[in-house]
Amino acid sequence: MDISRAVKLGKHRAKRKRVGRGEGSGRGKTSGRGHKGQKSRSGVSLKPLAEGGQRPLFRRLPKRGFNNKRFARRWAIVNVRDLNRFEEGSRVDEAALREAGLVSGPKAPVKVLGKGEIERKLTVVAARFSAGARAKIEAAGGTPEVAR
Repeated sequence: MDISRAVKLGKHRAKRKRVGRGEGSGRGKTSGRGHKGQKSRSGVSLKPLAEGGQRPLFRRLPKRGFNNKRFARRWAIVNVRDLNRFEEGSRVDEAALREAGLVSGPKAPVKVLGKGEIERKLTVVAARFSAGARAKIEAAGGTPEVAR
C-alpha cells in the first residue's frame, strides 16, 4: 500500500526518529541533546519546578493570607419558591426535601432562603431560615421550625 493511500485511510504512522546514527544523519553525535549536563544523560527525570540547586521560586516568596474555606460550614440551600411543590398543610423536613430532590449530596444542615414566593401553608423544619424566608412562610400561614 503506497503512503498517500495509507494516509487517506488513516493508517499512516510516522516512523520513529533514529538518532545517533552518524553525523550525516543530521541527528548524530549528541542526538539532539546538546552537550553534557544532566539533561544529556539517560534516565533523567526533572521535576517541573526544579531550578538546579537554586532556591525554588515558590519557596522564595513569602506565605500570605489565610483561607477559611477548610473550616467553613456548608449548607444545603433551599429557596421558598421550591416549597410550592409540597401539599398544602404538610410538614417539610430534610427527609422530605431529599425525597423531592431539592437536597442532595453529603449530609449538610438545611438553610431556607427567601428567593421567590410561597403560596401554600406549610410547616417547614430546617436548621436555619433567612429573615426573608421566615417572613414569607409566616405570611403564607405556615410555620418555620428550627430543627434541633
